[in-house]
Amino acid sequence: MNGTLAKASHWAERLPPETLACERLAIDHDDEAPAKALASAPLLHLQRAAAHLPGRCIGPFDLSLRPGERISVLGPSGAGKSTLVKLMAGERKAHEGAVLLGGVDVARAPARDLAHLRAVLPQQHAVAFGMPVELVVSLGRLAREPDPGQAAIVAAALAAAHAAHLHGRRFDTLSGGEQARVQLARVMAQLWEAREGLVLVDEPLAALDPGLQFELLGALIRYANERAHALVAVLHDVNQALSHFDRLWLVNEGRLVADIPSGRAAVPHLSTLFGIEFECIGRPGGRFAALACPKAAPLREASA
Repeated sequence: MNGTLAKASHWAERLPPETLACERLAIDHDDEAPAKALASAPLLHLQRAAAHLPGRCIGPFDLSLRPGERISVLGPSGAGKSTLVKLMAGERKAHEGAVLLGGVDVARAPARDLAHLRAVLPQQHAVAFGMPVELVVSLGRLAREPDPGQAAIVAAALAAAHAAHLHGRRFDTLSGGEQARVQLARVMAQLWEAREGLVLVDEPLAALDPGLQFELLGALIRYANERAHALVAVLHDVNQALSHFDRLWLVNEGRLVADIPSGRAAVPHLSTLFGIEFECIGRPGGRFAALACPKAAPLREASA
């Protein structure tokens, strides 16, 4: 490996992004072929990565994704989906194997560097104090201090998450849906000026009304597409996964049971995964919806 490519393979150690941009420019002019090889490399690579939990092992996982990909993680409750997200984020140690983000082992990367590369919206995201909304969003910018553009980016992220009207409110006075918008804005603010980063969201639409689910999912996908961020989302709604994501990672009993393209051909796999039948219903424009049906006949009401 020549000196230029060796430098590029450790780009995550030389943040902030403007440094990375200069490094990429130098590579493009100095050694075109290695630069093309580097560009095609996975953004995230799980190499036989596994986490040991009390009484069970989650993994091992052999997975990779590239910038701009959209992946939905599906599986029954307790299947290991959230643990998989924590492994990818570097929030849970891989007891076996490794997780590489931008070619760097997340177990060895400083937290500040990881914050420049990936943003996480966890399943639980309560805020203990009555913080102003803009302060909650600015928490996503902590790794970039000093941050002279913070106020403008916070305002832009709130607008992108359809939450501009919440500016100045206290977080603990907001409804669940309003809090979800603010937390999404926090994630957006974290990687606002970055490109080809990784956004991990764990059940971001749980307990939200259908209209708000479509609104926030659309905002998240637009945000990721504009920056070529890879997006990995744990979802329970199979139609959202089938309609808006490129690939499906199906997880059950702590193991990956399928890594498949999204679409009609994935429906039989979903039926096996959840133990129910799905009926595909055609929609205009060649689209379809999967209607869940129990395999067994419904229970009859008990007689009085």
